[in-house]
Amino acid sequence: MLTYPLLHPEILRALGEAGHGAHVLIADGNYPLATRSSQTCRRVYLNLAPDLLRATEVLAVLVGAIPIESAHVMVPDNGPEPPIFTEFRQIMPGVALQTHERFAFYDLARGPDLALAIATGERRIYANILLTIGVVPPK
Repeated sequence: MLTYPLLHPEILRALGEAGHGAHVLIADGNYPLATRSSQTCRRVYLNLAPDLLRATEVLAVLVGAIPIESAHVMVPDNGPEPPIFTEFRQIMPGVALQTHERFAFYDLARGPDLALAIATGERRIYANILLTIGVVPPK
């Protein structure tokens, strides 16, 4: 049994196979994962029930497991910034959120660098985040 907070074997495998520049998508419950993510990525379905698990819970675990070089989010065409972005920033201090309109975000998530796509039960809108894995510096 592992004592590290990240225990999911498929997620551990996907992250172990990924490297610098690979992408990880955390998708909300409305995200069309089957059609708007790379066909070659590993897909993990954590959407057991509405709000189980939430995107922010998954992000909090991943932040402790991988270096995050950048983070991309989907924004509405008009209106205020989605409130969940404040939580994303709190979980990833020092990482700026790069914003993209919906179809540009979908294009990023369908790219060849997507190593892992995680479906969540998140019900808050615009709770999708695409992470770019950074570098682990030598000691």
